[in-house]
Amino acid sequence: KITISPSVSPSTSPPEKERASTSSPHGSPLPSPSTEAVENPLPSPSAEAVENPHPSPAPSPPPQPTPDGIRREVKVPILMYHHIAVPPPDADAIRRDLSVPPANFEAHLRYLAEEGYQSISLRDLLFHLAIGQPLPPKPIILTFDDGYVDNYANAFPLLKKYGFTATFFIITDFVDWGYEEYMTWDQLREMAQAGMEIEAHSRDHPDLRGKPLDYLVWQILGPKEAIEAHTGHTVRFFNYPSGRYDEEVVKVLRSAHYWGAVVISQGADHSSEQPFKLRRIRVRGGYTEKDLAWWLDHWLSQ
Repeated sequence: KITISPSVSPSTSPPEKERASTSSPHGSPLPSPSTEAVENPLPSPSAEAVENPHPSPAPSPPPQPTPDGIRREVKVPILMYHHIAVPPPDADAIRRDLSVPPANFEAHLRYLAEEGYQSISLRDLLFHLAIGQPLPPKPIILTFDDGYVDNYANAFPLLKKYGFTATFFIITDFVDWGYEEYMTWDQLREMAQAGMEIEAHSRDHPDLRGKPLDYLVWQILGPKEAIEAHTGHTVRFFNYPSGRYDEEVVKVLRSAHYWGAVVISQGADHSSEQPFKLRRIRVRGGYTEKDLAWWLDHWLSQ
């Protein structure tokens, strides 16, 4: 068993000044989730904790359910979104693929509502797999990667309009550094208070494979502590940066009291034996409601 202590970077120094740019030195948006990771050119942030200016009382989270020993499998689509915005005119192919226009996203939600889908949380899925907690007839989980500000400006109002909740996976250093393309802690608190789940996507989106233990603790426990301090809600799920991980990463996640993790492998089938390999369905930029319906039918019929 790995013993986890409070997260301190193995070698950190604060940025020289608060960062407002959303571009890397090469001019590309940060991060590019579907591209190969490169060594992080950004300076590491300070490991000093920042007092939450708007503390919220932390609710008593339900304990992790003790599996009852019954192996369960269930089909629940977990949709994977990134940007909810019209891509900028100079967007490259990656950015266009990650950007669902708000009109398309609203059409997706309207279709899901008309078809009787009900949003559930990853916690609901975990409790079903572990102890058989009932799920609605047509459950669905909506997830958003990276923490872009257009999720707050465009996705959040539409989710509330159509009565859906969602899970937002946050790269916490990009919030701390004030990148203008990413949400703020105030916005994330507002969303958490409205019933959205705020979960962890590492500190700065590195490739976690083959890394030493102290680095993994920093990247895995650090964002958990930050989100909990700022929102008052317990973090239980992790999103592997670019979907890359190894067994050492999973060991650290378990020791840090995460309950599960999502991957980028396509599918809708989940097993009680693999809570750290929850598959998702990628929603690409040009998908209409008809495209979404086709892919839902495809993966639910596998």
